[in-house]
Amino acid sequence: MPAPGDLQPGAAPAPGCLGIDVGGTKVAFRAETGDGRIEESSFVWGPHRDADRDLADLAAHLRALPGLTDVRAVGVAMPATVGPDERITAWPSRPAWTGLALGPALRALFPGAAVAWADDGDLGALAEADAADCPHLLYLGVGTGVGGGLVLGGALCPGPSRGSFEIGHLVVDRDGPECVCGRRGCLQATASGPATLAHAASLRGTPVTFDELRTGLGDRLPWAVAALDRTAGALATAIASVAELVRPERALLGGGFAAGVPDLLDAVTAHLTSLGRPGHPTPPLGPARLGGLSSLRGAVLLARQL
Repeated sequence: MPAPGDLQPGAAPAPGCLGIDVGGTKVAFRAETGDGRIEESSFVWGPHRDADRDLADLAAHLRALPGLTDVRAVGVAMPATVGPDERITAWPSRPAWTGLALGPALRALFPGAAVAWADDGDLGALAEADAADCPHLLYLGVGTGVGGGLVLGGALCPGPSRGSFEIGHLVVDRDGPECVCGRRGCLQATASGPATLAHAASLRGTPVTFDELRTGLGDRLPWAVAALDRTAGALATAIASVAELVRPERALLGGGFAAGVPDLLDAVTAHLTSLGRPGHPTPPLGPARLGGLSSLRGAVLLARQL
């Protein structure tokens, strides 16, 4: 039996697999039934922040999915930090979940089914590596935060049993902005969408919206170009640093912010190329293929392997 996180390119869906992508504001589902049907659905969390009520909402939505009658394996993409005792230790988007025993809660929703979970960035990398047929791949997702994952030899690194690949908290500038984790200069604090807009605002002298940044980049306004350049440089630094240690064959850039700012990919590529050294070129960088579906598809892959 393959270990969780091992890729099975081209493998047929296992009977009754369900993937769930749990987000801070939305939950998405993809069920692959035993007869080959695919059902997808999603719902938006309510405004409350109570974990029990959230779980009740989740259970109610699950009862309405016809494909669940055949579910034998469930993979869950979670943005929360989960400790070895299966308890959530941190989830800034839904803080009321802190302390929740995630394992028992999920298994109670799917009695009789095998259940596994992993970081959403890790599972995004797993799906992108599968889609690219690349067994050694680094994936970065730039959105509200910066997440991602690393696949080596077809398996997640460090692997679900050892925790997630926290590239968003790789320090790229010790004198950089303060991160929500308490450190300074984490990649997330420097290169996320909100961090880019905040830096653009400081350069412009007034608040900057996402659309204003895009317009400013189109008009080549100095404050917009400089803000994006800092973000691109930080992302390239992170990619080059990981590449020095583990040598992925390629890197992919995804996430909502990256998808909405086409200039970002070229800017990161330029910085990344400049960081190569003799005999040690940086990995080629391309766009992610699955967009916002990567974590959900990765959750299905995790379920297939249970």
